[in-house]
Amino acid sequence: MFGLGWSELLVVGIVALIVIGPKDLPGLFRTIGQFTGKARMMAREFSRAMEQAADDAGVKDISKTLNAAANPKKFGVDKIKEATGVTETPLSPERQAAKEKMSKAMGDAALARQAREAEEAAAKAAAAEAPKPDTPAPEAKT
Repeated sequence: MFGLGWSELLVVGIVALIVIGPKDLPGLFRTIGQFTGKARMMAREFSRAMEQAADDAGVKDISKTLNAAANPKKFGVDKIKEATGVTETPLSPERQAAKEKMSKAMGDAALARQAREAEEAAAKAAAAEAPKPDTPAPEAKT
């Protein structure tokens, strides 16, 4: 609220109490509240009027058109591809074999990593549960 913190508001309140007096202070707050309410109502009315003017001018229609142009699916790029006959070509047999080989290698690596992580977690759990050796008490010097 206007960049005022609680301490500044407290000082303003105390000064208002001293200057205006305790009898007139509630009336002042009531007047300020009414003024604030009227200002908010005027702001809402202005905002509604601007939105109505934008609707009348067709701003929403233009915004929908721009959003559709930004989205290729709504813009019709997929229909253009269908009309021109452009489709995804299948991979050659060598590339398909390489793809399958890479997929299998990645899957095997992921399984090996998961197994290794499980073993490490089990080792940590076993180490945490293992009893710790008692440390011998220091000998007294005589």
